Amino acid sequence: MRVVIVTESFPPDVNGVAHCALQTARHLVDSGHAPLVVAPAPAPGTRPDPFAPCPVVHVPSLPLPGYPQVRVALPSRRVAAAIAAHRADIVHLASPFVLGVRGMATAARLGVPAVAVYQTDLAGYARTYMGAGEAAAWRRIRSVHSAADLTLAPSSAALHDLETHGVPRVRLWPRGVDTVRFRPELRDEALRRALAPNGELIVGYVGRLAPEKQVELLAGACALDGVRVVIVGDGPSRAGLEQALPGAVFLGRRTGDDLARFFASLDVFAHTGPFETFCQTVQEAMASGVPVVAPAAGGPLDLVDHGRTGLLVPPRDADAVRDAVAALAAGPALRAAFGTAGRAAVEGRTWAAVGDRLIGHYTDVLAGRKAVLAA
Repeated sequence: MRVVIVTESFPPDVNGVAHCALQTARHLVDSGHAPLVVAPAPAPGTRPDPFAPCPVVHVPSLPLPGYPQVRVALPSRRVAAAIAAHRADIVHLASPFVLGVRGMATAARLGVPAVAVYQTDLAGYARTYMGAGEAAAWRRIRSVHSAADLTLAPSSAALHDLETHGVPRVRLWPRGVDTVRFRPELRDEALRRALAPNGELIVGYVGRLAPEKQVELLAGACALDGVRVVIVGDGPSRAGLEQALPGAVFLGRRTGDDLARFFASLDVFAHTGPFETFCQTVQEAMASGVPVVAPAAGGPLDLVDHGRTGLLVPPRDADAVRDAVAALAAGPALRAAFGTAGRAAVEGRTWAAVGDRLIGHYTDVLAGRKAVLAA
């Protein structure tokens, strides 16, 4: 099968869309298929990922105003040329918004089936950044995804939102997790001593430091006796968060084995953002044997079994976050039980298993197109 993955982000970017696109390309190659990636060009002077599993066509891009870590593709004929030259059997649109829309239009013109993967809560971002615009965001989402042969939602909450707002032909496709890289055995006592020299309980957050992530909700946890909050990630909110979270340790961006060692060395993982369509970092914490505190909204509803693998709290409730962390801090046996159950819950969610499900969705779409043409 010849697949063109048109993605709004790809390594060296570090985010959920980029990571999922990379793992998808990797699994397609491993399964004997022929993928090609089309993605925004990285920032000038940034080296493209040297370990990309397949050819990558870069489209000229510019930094998003106010958020330079995000690159937005410029109009370019490279998208259409790449899809045509690759002789694509199917076009995979990863979080289509700008580049993906061009990919969708090209697929329609060439008569190639398109599968759109919903990954970004644009409506939630509209509320966060503009205070309004949610209805317009949903009109945009509905317009883009309605043109696809199939839309894949990463969680039951996302699937419900899409169907409620009139997006047709939606099916569930969750995300995988690398259970070899992320594992409890990587717990590092030397790292723990460096982060918490007085033996504090270590509560970690991993992700972008941006308004929609609402990391400031960890302020109450920072104030707890015997608790050290450690933040991994970067973004436009970092300076403000350093003021809002006194005593927290900011480590900047970490990736790969270094990130896995950090996850395994935590006592509690706390996620605060209420707009996650999936929330990969929750899975990575669970794979690392770490109990999770997360908002009862979006993707975490599928991932966290409240009272068994972690604690779900009301979204945007700093007191609830603090109280959940305090409960886990006071219960080492509870933390251990949650961590063990979390690891067991994700052991079958490998990228290979999830990738096979994706190939099954491709096969169904191609069969549906063939049936329509034969009718």
